[in-house]
Amino acid sequence: MPDTVVYDLRGLKCPLPVLKTRRRMADMKSGDELIVETTDPLAGIDIPHFCMEDGHALVAQERLEAGHRFHIRKGG
Repeated sequence: MPDTVVYDLRGLKCPLPVLKTRRRMADMKSGDELIVETTDPLAGIDIPHFCMEDGHALVAQERLEAGHRFHIRKGG
């Protein structure tokens, strides 16, 4: 089972959460998983769109009191 890394992007505003997630995932292998935490309200739209556009699986999305948590599996 791949290791899941937590990537803390809390405090960053659009478009930084998506840009930093894209850059971080570029160095990962297919099937690797990343948990992204953000406080940007637009991330609830932007991160799922990024996953769909780039071919990654959005395993889970959770609304937190102070933001969002996304569980992403890198696509092939």
